[in-house]
Amino acid sequence: MKQCTLNGPITLNGVGLHTGKNVSMTLLPAPANHGFKFKRIDLEDQPTINADVDLVVSTHRGTTIRSKEATISTIEHILSAMTGMNLDNVLIEINGPEVPIMDGSAKLFVEEIKKVGILEQENDREYLEIEEPISFTDELTGTELLALPADEFQVTTMIDFRSDVLGQQYANLDRLADYEKEIANCRTFVFLHELESLLSQNLIKGGDLDNAIVIVDRVISQPELDALAKKLNKPSIKVQNEGILNTVNLRFSNEPARHKLLDVVGDMALVGKRIKGKIVATKPGHTANVQFAKVLKKLYKEQRKLRGKPKYDPNLPPVVDTMGIIKLLPHRFPFVLVDKVIEVTKDSVVGVKSVTFNERYFQGHFPGNPVMPGVLQIEALAQTGGVLALKTVEDPENWDTYFMKIEYAKFKQKVVPGDTLILKMELLSPVRRGIFHMQGTAYVGNRIACEGEFLAQIIRRKIDE
Repeated sequence: MKQCTLNGPITLNGVGLHTGKNVSMTLLPAPANHGFKFKRIDLEDQPTINADVDLVVSTHRGTTIRSKEATISTIEHILSAMTGMNLDNVLIEINGPEVPIMDGSAKLFVEEIKKVGILEQENDREYLEIEEPISFTDELTGTELLALPADEFQVTTMIDFRSDVLGQQYANLDRLADYEKEIANCRTFVFLHELESLLSQNLIKGGDLDNAIVIVDRVISQPELDALAKKLNKPSIKVQNEGILNTVNLRFSNEPARHKLLDVVGDMALVGKRIKGKIVATKPGHTANVQFAKVLKKLYKEQRKLRGKPKYDPNLPPVVDTMGIIKLLPHRFPFVLVDKVIEVTKDSVVGVKSVTFNERYFQGHFPGNPVMPGVLQIEALAQTGGVLALKTVEDPENWDTYFMKIEYAKFKQKVVPGDTLILKMELLSPVRRGIFHMQGTAYVGNRIACEGEFLAQIIRRKIDE
């Protein structure tokens, strides 16, 4: 799949739910790998805030992100709409601290996106692929989130507020193509007791009950309804048979559960990459959603590091076996640290080193707790890179490889007897005057053991006359 952006700009005007301030927001096409970003054009220097879970500073009645002194709140609905409409790269210019609430759903955002259309970009989309179940539980609230392997992004939400009116509900999104029809127009909801509390806290200044479903969870008298109507600038309000205020009609019998799903989609967009997997959320809320998004972002970072990990099939014959390596490299026992080479291209090479207890250095290096020295892991990578370098000349037996510099070496996991080191060296720049600039990574299983940058040069041996 290719990355996508808008085919043109979109301008929306509305009111912030909690601030009550009028705000203008313009969605602009953005280049590949840009992601979703907010730009506060009302502030000095017009700071930009990435839609990044690491920048979340509040999840009270919505999701708020901050960069330095600039904040933007109630971002979940617009992020949900852009994800649901298959967008990857959008710059959102906004002249206030809060995204407009519109009708309390993502419907109006989706309609405007459809009007301008979607532009496919040249770059491929990167995914966070869920390869095994990942779970998160908030013991205090009972919220549970689970990510499962799936071929595409899917979400299931289940809610239970122990309310006779609301009951237990669930909603399901099996494919993103159904988002517009099944999820986008589902509005936020609030219980009557929460509404009264929010009003007393001077919040929801922009809430006029046209943008929220109010669940009546207690017996309320007509005088109380009249007083509430006055606070909300309504001529009158009453309770419908369904147990909701008559300011809105339900669009689905399970609209609250569907809106919770809408929120999950928006909060998961803060991971920064599309998710290829199924999210199952029980009693989700912004706080738990954000915590789970942090777990998934950490997983993505780990996957990204392992994306270049070679596939090693021991049943396949090597490209260069042990005796071939000895012919190429001048090293001999006990200093040959590559058993075989399984892949060679013009830009990379992959070698294999089987670490056994018979290695001589285990006799003196951490006796009783055998650990392969980090410098020998680096040497194993260097020898693998030497194979790549010597493959570029017709008479490799007459050339030697000398390493000029090693930088940014990091050791991330112990290597012990029984491990198989997969050694990958990749060119970072074109070869000039026999100088090779390479990135080296040594893997054990699905973990990086060590890595670093190498600079080497091949030099022809002097032959005695």
